[in-house]
Amino acid sequence: QVQLAESGGGLVQAGGSLRLSCATSGRTFSNYVMAWFRQAPGKEREFVAAINWNGGSTYYADSVKDRFTISRDNAEKTVYLQMNSLKPMDTAVYYCATPYSASSFSANPSAYYYWGQGTQVTVSS
Repeated sequence: QVQLAESGGGLVQAGGSLRLSCATSGRTFSNYVMAWFRQAPGKEREFVAAINWNGGSTYYADSVKDRFTISRDNAEKTVYLQMNSLKPMDTAVYYCATPYSASSFSANPSAYYYWGQGTQVTVSS
């Protein structure tokens, strides 16, 4: 089985920072794309960032570009999302995800099969 578990969410003031972590287990982590998505109340699940198998390529939504940074540690089987200059619009539940099989990058949530439970991020004004 494949399991993903997010942590690091919380309440932060606008302009502040948080670092999210996603610990994985159950398969060879380094073979797969990892991604972060978020979902606010009443909204569709939204792509945030993704990173390829060796960390050589990263992808970001325009809404977070230049503020968020995705990284991975294959030895620890963990992916991170460093979030800086947070805004109230960033408030959402954040999820990490990975495909069922090896694949190229996609920003479409339907391309991902395994999902974590989510961690709440709340940014106050």
